[in-house]
Amino acid sequence: MIKKNIIVAMLLSIPQFTMAQSKTITGVIIDSDTKNAVFGAVIAIGDYKVYSDMDGRFSLPAEGNNNEITVTYIGYKPITINVSKEHNLGIVEMKMDTRVLPDAIITSQLAVPRKTPVAVSNVLASQIEERLGNDEFVEALKLSPGVHPNRVGGSWADSEIFVRGFDNTNVATLINGIPVNDMENGTVYWSNWASLSEVTSVMQVQRGIGATKLSAPSVGGTINIITKGIEAKKGGSVSQSFGNDGYQRTSFSLSTGLMDNGWAINVLGSYTHGDGYAQGTNFKVFNYFANISKLFNANHQLSFTIFGAPQEHYSRSNALTKADWEMVRTKYSQDKDWRRFNPDYGFNSTGQRKTADYNKYHMPFMTLKHLWQINEKSNLTTTVYAALGSGGGYNGKANETTYSEYDWYGSDYGKLNMKFRAADGTFDYAKIEAINKASDSGSELIMSRIRGKQNWYGLLSTFSSQAFGCIDWFAGMDSRYYKNQHTNEIVDLFGGEYYIDPCRSEVNINNNALATDEWKNQHLGVGDVVYRDYDSFILQNGIFAQAEYNKNNINTFISGSINLTDFWKYDRFYNTGSNARSDTKGFWCGNIKAGINYNFDAHNNAFFNIGYNSKAPQFKSGVFMSATSSNVTNDRVKNEKSFSTELGYSFHNRWLVFKANAYYTKWLDKSMTKKGKITEQYYINMTGVHSKHMGLEFELRATPAYWVEAGAMLSLGNWKWDSDNVKGYAYTLSGQAVTPDGGITTPGAPDHAYATINMKGIHIGGSAQTTAAIDVTFKPFTGFRIGGGFTHYSRNYAYYSLSGSSLKLGKEMNVVEPWKIPSYGCFDLWSSYKFMLGSLHATVSGQVSNVFNNHYIEKAWNPTTVSQDIVSVNPDDVYLFYSIGRTWTVKLKVDF
Repeated sequence: MIKKNIIVAMLLSIPQFTMAQSKTITGVIIDSDTKNAVFGAVIAIGDYKVYSDMDGRFSLPAEGNNNEITVTYIGYKPITINVSKEHNLGIVEMKMDTRVLPDAIITSQLAVPRKTPVAVSNVLASQIEERLGNDEFVEALKLSPGVHPNRVGGSWADSEIFVRGFDNTNVATLINGIPVNDMENGTVYWSNWASLSEVTSVMQVQRGIGATKLSAPSVGGTINIITKGIEAKKGGSVSQSFGNDGYQRTSFSLSTGLMDNGWAINVLGSYTHGDGYAQGTNFKVFNYFANISKLFNANHQLSFTIFGAPQEHYSRSNALTKADWEMVRTKYSQDKDWRRFNPDYGFNSTGQRKTADYNKYHMPFMTLKHLWQINEKSNLTTTVYAALGSGGGYNGKANETTYSEYDWYGSDYGKLNMKFRAADGTFDYAKIEAINKASDSGSELIMSRIRGKQNWYGLLSTFSSQAFGCIDWFAGMDSRYYKNQHTNEIVDLFGGEYYIDPCRSEVNINNNALATDEWKNQHLGVGDVVYRDYDSFILQNGIFAQAEYNKNNINTFISGSINLTDFWKYDRFYNTGSNARSDTKGFWCGNIKAGINYNFDAHNNAFFNIGYNSKAPQFKSGVFMSATSSNVTNDRVKNEKSFSTELGYSFHNRWLVFKANAYYTKWLDKSMTKKGKITEQYYINMTGVHSKHMGLEFELRATPAYWVEAGAMLSLGNWKWDSDNVKGYAYTLSGQAVTPDGGITTPGAPDHAYATINMKGIHIGGSAQTTAAIDVTFKPFTGFRIGGGFTHYSRNYAYYSLSGSSLKLGKEMNVVEPWKIPSYGCFDLWSSYKFMLGSLHATVSGQVSNVFNNHYIEKAWNPTTVSQDIVSVNPDDVYLFYSIGRTWTVKLKVDF
């Protein structure tokens, strides 16, 4: 019984069959003009298909003596080859199709093996479909060196990803060449892009400076996600998936292919729902995707794409200390898996499900792209795009006299909230109702919804041309406009008749003429705004240029960009009238990078790159120390800067690819603003926060025979903070300098309160600094694949989340070495079988993640206390999440 789920999933994916003797057809796909490898070309016999790898190589089975092979790829003329026996086709050259224009934006953002001098890994659509199952989309990259995805609390689509120790906010994510990191904080909310796993044709992660041509690149790396488009084959599919904990996904796709009239239409839709692995983390999401393209003539192509994922899901975001996890195990597990425990899960007095951890959001993303082939050597690609998001999550509020908003948390810095804990371990929302009903001053505790309404527009235009037959150059503009309306609206009074918002008492009547005593004590109900009501604005305009020299065995490039990023906000709560609009804070940013690749021969090459980047600080806790409650900008904030250099080597032959690289990145002037309280709240802006990231990465892919594919990777990082004497001065919400006793003084005066942190040589937490993986897939007979992979993580340090209150004003504090999470590993299995279902082609597949049901610590946070008296972190004070256990998925897909 211990492996019942494994057996069910794997057996369902292997129908009865008769082993057939297979023959092998191999070859290498290249561009007829540039002689470069064509990566991702589709090579098919009937409806059975494989994809060319990074070097253009492919290998596929054949039955019988006569086989007709088709080779297709976007922008190239299709090829048909008749093969009468087992055969090595050698070099297969593809010619550009004058009907289909090359997509300059997308292709220029992708790195090309043995040409682009950057470290890169690729994941094809076939690998995503075969291996992902009901895992998170970012986990498709977990076999890549330097990359560490994790699920944090284990709820649906709340995952994060690190590249070389940098989190989502410093890893650029592009979809079809368009950046999608949130412009306020740089975060990528993967729940907004849940439809991508079904429509991605290739996902590429470029580590380090990357090959992207944008005016505002990243620090740690770039993730490029390319969706299906005009190259899609005519036909469609339907599929049904089932998995653990009630997981179900129903999907369909339709494609016209490229029709004779020049039109091509692709659509996809799906509905996914489940109970979630962690307690009470059920979810549901509708995915949609549509691409409509039109080839007008040999010079013009227009393409419109829209996709989105309206979703709602319950989360688990409150971690527990080891001691509290042990209490859960002994007191609340009730013979169930105690690691699924969710501190926020509970019910009200009528048995209705309630939570303080819920999210509902929808962000349709639309692009309109025009491709213009000006002449044989020049083209212009222009894309306008818009993302219109709406929704948000829950945020509990309190009167701040008897109760605080922290009382809504299932745990606070790892300590389980026992104030509202029922006997069975659930959060007792009924007790809150009883408190509110008994109150003679309205609800003591209420639930609000964080409302965000984004309007995000952009223009990206790239001109490319060729000179002297060996120089390619690019130039373009990158403009973005972002507005986000931030409000909190009451959604539940929890048994009370009204609510008096304590935040209104903090509003100065000189800034808001409405802030009378009557307004501050107004009785509020469901739908009324509390806590905040403001709009954030960001405008970025930039230009970029790049020149590439490609001749003989040498490929070089040099590129640069410059942009101006403006920040401002408009308040309707703490400020009105002439005070409503803040000043505009502008930052000039840019980057310069260069690299060279040298191909020693047909098998060996080496590359070197170097780059410097300057990027604007974040909107919150950067440009504005307290964006929620103040229009005061931060005069001490600086651009975040980074310097990177890298050296790499690779070996390629017919069956083996080996890559090794060494990197060094220095990150300078990271924004870090902390909040504290004396008599009233103050903010400290720490300046001079630096870090140093260096490491070695190795990657191996081998196909020694048609029936086996294998790979391995090893990543050894050394990421540490590199700052001592990091000083921050304290200011009030209105921007006044604060004294140690809470008084007001002149900025920079001797009595201006400050705090100093020493953190040089301290390991950076949040991401494993050593990762390793090995995977192998067997293809013992035609149509059947079975494989597995093991991933190892070690030297993963707990994340520091310092609070301003833990900093001692006027004193020098030392940050101690963070707690090191025990090493852990995870083994996954996957299999698929293609067969005929009547006259239709079908595929049944199965995936099992974490086969041995390991429950390792995946994410941890150090305690917030910082003191010279502490010489090491007490493991009992660390709060953490355990990983999810074994999960499985079975899927049936029918193509027509």
